[in-house]
Amino acid sequence: MWIADHWKDYEVIDTSAGEKLERWGNYLLVRPDPQVIWNTPKKNKGWHKHNGHYHRSNKGGGQWEFFNLPKQWTIGYNNLVFNLKPFSFKHTGLFPEQAVNWDWFSDKIRNAGRPVKVLNLFAYTGGATLAALDAGAHVTHVDASKGMVTWAKENAVSSGLADRPVRWLVDDCVKFVEREIRRGNQYDGIIMDPPSYGRGPKGETWKIEESIFPFVELCAQILSDDPLFFLINSYTTGLQPAVLSYMMNTAIVPKFGGKVEAEEIGLPVSSNGLVLPCGASGRWSK
Repeated sequence: MWIADHWKDYEVIDTSAGEKLERWGNYLLVRPDPQVIWNTPKKNKGWHKHNGHYHRSNKGGGQWEFFNLPKQWTIGYNNLVFNLKPFSFKHTGLFPEQAVNWDWFSDKIRNAGRPVKVLNLFAYTGGATLAALDAGAHVTHVDASKGMVTWAKENAVSSGLADRPVRWLVDDCVKFVEREIRRGNQYDGIIMDPPSYGRGPKGETWKIEESIFPFVELCAQILSDDPLFFLINSYTTGLQPAVLSYMMNTAIVPKFGGKVEAEEIGLPVSSNGLVLPCGASGRWSK
């Protein structure tokens, strides 16, 4: 498992009965987590003295309960600064486990010894975009949600990266890649974090099990002649590391060589030394 264990401003303190107790900077949150199927005594005082608790509804969804939590605050990771705010479906605007991938491709970019163009698809609030910019890449950031792209821009400003070479695009990722193929544009690195299900800005539907492999094949067409890396992340239970590995070995390796690795990613739990699984990632590199 690849573990995001370099955080100072974030930690998973404890897990029990379908929930995790987390520290986000100076604030404690309790949020549901489907991986936490065990039930252990909630001894840490944070379980009872937290700043926010997302209560899941039996009917689906849920709602937040707040205790002296600001509407927005920031945490940092190395040189990066993220604006956090709890919103509807339990999220805060950041997936901390992705830091293990940020570190991996940042090293690739810094050690390339040449200009590197990176495409970040389903780019959300821009964690991977900021990491790639900080490492020195030129980045194209694409997400179908205007609100998420605005949030990513705010994170770039907070991180002192607003003047770096980046394109912020509100677009359907599949249609964008199809247009890039026609335009002949190419990228040295591609990052994608596709949702299990989603809709584009014009109602385009995305179901990951049906759409992901054809999309990886499309994206392989816009890799440069000497590409650096390709990263796929998935929170969908059916897309195990082996599935991610098979897809990349089928769509990318025959043309470009290189190697594929795929693993679960996770976060350390500080109270007991265990690791909370948080999806899977597949990595191709030369």
